Amino acid sequence: MLIRRLAVIGVGLIGGSLARALRHAGQVDEIVGCGRSRENLDKALNFGVIDRFTHEIGEAVSGADMIFLAIPLGAMESTFREMRGYLGDDALITDGGSAKGSVVEACRLGLGCLPPGFVPGHPIAGTEKSGVEASFMELYRGRRVILTPTDATSPEALERVTSMWRSCGAEVTRMSIAHHDEVLAATSHLPHMLAFGLVDTLARMDENDEIFRYAAGGFRDFTRIASSNPVMWRDICVANKAALGEMMERYIKDMEDLAETIRRGDAERLLEIFSRAKAARDRYIDTASDPGSTE
Repeated sequence: MLIRRLAVIGVGLIGGSLARALRHAGQVDEIVGCGRSRENLDKALNFGVIDRFTHEIGEAVSGADMIFLAIPLGAMESTFREMRGYLGDDALITDGGSAKGSVVEACRLGLGCLPPGFVPGHPIAGTEKSGVEASFMELYRGRRVILTPTDATSPEALERVTSMWRSCGAEVTRMSIAHHDEVLAATSHLPHMLAFGLVDTLARMDENDEIFRYAAGGFRDFTRIASSNPVMWRDICVANKAALGEMMERYIKDMEDLAETIRRGDAERLLEIFSRAKAARDRYIDTASDPGSTE
């Protein structure tokens, strides 16, 4: 599957890595970047990630047969709206948003419909770093990409977007929109809330300098994702508030039960909880190392 012209809206870690991977695989002729930061786009051009750039979304998508949106969820609706009147008949649109229900609604409102060439997607990959300088062509290799086609998505569009991701070395799976948002609330969004919340709690304590000074490797590993983009995660929380709110309520109840168990000094119950958690974590590690597994 050769892409004649790829338009990347948001040339950062996610969009830049897709561009690098497709160019390395020989699957794209021309890559057009679009974004607000001239400095970032200049870097993308100098790094060879894109061939040219524009700040105008309409100009970027004009003539493109593949469009990838790697932008904050809060910017989706306005971006779709700015595409109106510029999309070719063969244009396919996909994205990297972490909450699919909100992206689908943004497309419906922005374009006035859900076109057959729209294939919502979510690559389960990334780092806490951002900007095109953080992008690399191996980001998606061996990683999962979830596609959540709408009722209007054509089989041909779904197959082409699937082929695009596979050419980057990704494993592609499909889910319903609602199920995706429930799964990601539990496995991605909730862990980020825990990391942000823990660091913020400790930072607001009077003796926070000493606390962070003596933090060990476990604290660094657990809180690494709290260095992620605050604007992006603000948008994810708002976009997936129902599923995420439900997961947080469940976790809060479990933490309250754990706190009461600790106050009682119930050693047997603590051992039961910790052993169950260790077994589940060990099973996850074994499953994740199997390239044939799915999420």
